[in-house]
Amino acid sequence: MPKSIDVSSHQQSTPPLIKSAAQLRELAYAQIKQRIISCEFRPGDAINEAQLAALLGLGRTPIHQALHRLEVEGMVTIMPRKGVMVTALSLNDVLDMIEVRVSNEQLCIKLAVERAHDTDIKAMRDILERTPQLLADHDVTGLMTLDLQFHMSISAAAHNRVLAELLRNLHEKQARFWYLTLSENHHSQRIYDEHMHILEAVEQRDGDAAVAAIHHHIDDFRRAIMRTL
Repeated sequence: MPKSIDVSSHQQSTPPLIKSAAQLRELAYAQIKQRIISCEFRPGDAINEAQLAALLGLGRTPIHQALHRLEVEGMVTIMPRKGVMVTALSLNDVLDMIEVRVSNEQLCIKLAVERAHDTDIKAMRDILERTPQLLADHDVTGLMTLDLQFHMSISAAAHNRVLAELLRNLHEKQARFWYLTLSENHHSQRIYDEHMHILEAVEQRDGDAAVAAIHHHIDDFRRAIMRTL
């Protein structure tokens, strides 16, 4: 029996000052997705639409539409006449994703080295410069958001929209596992150091070093997952 989400234990959102149905639908989608990615809604949790609407300060319709969109993305499972459950990911699932990530991230970083504009590299550095404060604050959610932003900044520097969308999807699906690995001592600091090595290789236009750095970074994530689960 899946554990139901206790609405009283979660911070309620401020009712939005938005009237557009499309904006409400997008807001519901973003808020539910963020709570799943951050493991506030954990794998296997049951979701009640009415309680979720009360928690987010939204109507049932945008909640219903958002959950169907998240089902397509594989983040929730909708069971007819039974309800909605946060999808559990198996170790095999995430290892399969890592295999796909390795080849595509290496292609992405190689393209970034070749194609990045100075503004692209500055955007990457600006993101990483926010990391030390988040580390000091032990802001896990902020660090996870920054991790995604950094990897998306590499995709932007590669100037390939298809590749960027593929990698965004993989990162978001893996984010829950990333969150769980933060129980390891010094893991967040290690991620920051790895990000800096990647950035330095891009700045130096050293394709071989950049590919080696991204491969090491992903392999370190794989090892952390194996130790955590």
